[in-house]
Amino acid sequence: MSARVYLPRDVGALAVGADEVAQALTTAAQRRGVSLEIIRTGSRGLFWLEPMLEVATSEGRVAYGPAEASDADALLDAILAGGGPHKLRLGPTEAIPFLKRQTRLTFARCGIIDPLSLADYRAAGGYRGLERALSMGPAAIVEAVVQSGLRGRGGAGFPTGIKWRTTREAVGQPKYIVCNADEGDSGTYADRMIMEGDPFCLIEGMTIAAIAVGAAKGFIYIRSEYPHAIATMEAAIATARADGCLGANVAGSGHAFDIEIRVGAGAYVCGEETALLDSLEGKRGMVRAKPPLPAHRGLFGRPTVVNNVISLASVPTILSEGADYYRDFGMGRSRGTMPIQLAGNVRYGGLFETAFGVTLGDLVDDIGGGTASGRPVRAVQVGGPLGAYFPRALFDTPFDYEAFTARDGLIGHGGVVVFDDTVDMAHQARFAMEFCAIESCGKCTPCRIGSTRGVEVIDRIVRGERSEANLALLEDLCSTLKFGSLCALGGFTPYPVMSAVRHFPEDFGARVGAVSA
Repeated sequence: MSARVYLPRDVGALAVGADEVAQALTTAAQRRGVSLEIIRTGSRGLFWLEPMLEVATSEGRVAYGPAEASDADALLDAILAGGGPHKLRLGPTEAIPFLKRQTRLTFARCGIIDPLSLADYRAAGGYRGLERALSMGPAAIVEAVVQSGLRGRGGAGFPTGIKWRTTREAVGQPKYIVCNADEGDSGTYADRMIMEGDPFCLIEGMTIAAIAVGAAKGFIYIRSEYPHAIATMEAAIATARADGCLGANVAGSGHAFDIEIRVGAGAYVCGEETALLDSLEGKRGMVRAKPPLPAHRGLFGRPTVVNNVISLASVPTILSEGADYYRDFGMGRSRGTMPIQLAGNVRYGGLFETAFGVTLGDLVDDIGGGTASGRPVRAVQVGGPLGAYFPRALFDTPFDYEAFTARDGLIGHGGVVVFDDTVDMAHQARFAMEFCAIESCGKCTPCRIGSTRGVEVIDRIVRGERSEANLALLEDLCSTLKFGSLCALGGFTPYPVMSAVRHFPEDFGARVGAVSA
């Protein structure tokens, strides 16, 4: 008797015992003398159910979870019964409501295939985008990405195709493709999931970008806190190189392109593209003034495309299915899908990929199931530690770049962190200023000094010292940070601070009403 099961090796699953479950199942199968094939995949992103085990049946996969090593013998009975009854049985995987409601384009393979099997990747549609790109030519590739409406998924939302076109037309050689995998925002993990669960997708996206702009070398800058992602990407790059998908003659096309991994040392500011480029060059990560843009003078002073993981991983779908197909998802100027990451005090934490347009209330209350604590939701922070805090009164906001901007918020990398009614919003505002002070590269005065003064001002407000004057000073300080900082670290710090003051004035004392709305 034999059976095949799928179990994630994503670090989120490993953290709650996936390796122990795999070992226990292997031991139980050996003891019974049955053949059990365990395929280690990425995660489906349903983190409250991890480790989630899937059993291959003639009618599709059946899920069980969250599994523990102590469940191994009983789970093996269910596995050998072809997805039989068990207290942890969740039913057909694709029918789980959290998954069924999603529109998975970028994450279509994540949690399904063996991440390091090139055969699995190709069988699931991988490298069709590159094949089509090679038949189109560089100019047509760029135009397809422009027409798709893809915008940078790293925070700024700049049109990806325009960035590629600018780099393609820039004078100077060599040109570079740089993938920003320095995912450091609170509540975000989409980049890590792709690198651990579908690494060839990122490699394919970077290869298409290289052909489009005329680059022969690419770098993936990964934060050191992601050792599993680093190891998986290194292994995938070696496999792709051995197969001819990277190297001097990519897929027999005559184009040369190869990728190198570089590991960051933990500086949040190196998530900013110009500080990242300085770090890649072996310098201290310091923000550069713009212009010149990286597309004109980037890595080593040469034209460079800098995109984040999700932006590049979205490209293979655009090329394989067509720009119109991708553009048909979404709303307004926000086209395609966004991998939204639900985290914090939320009942159903995980990755939810959907077309732009779902409301914040639907994400938190319906899809996320409200708070894990069972207490009322008080605030939601979207866009990382520099994102605005939204109260329930703004839960009708659609997940859309312009809609969030209109309400003094930002989507950022798609992280949604939920807080219940026990949160102290004055403390959260202080944390934003303190975070900026600690992580500042120190190059510009508003960020370096302003954030330090911000902590002091908030402390005085909390102590009740000249509240009205200090609140006015805080607002003025935030204005200086917003418009005077060199990069988004200082420029975006006012979003969490002022949103906390304006939407939750009771946490700052009775006289907060003096601050303008």
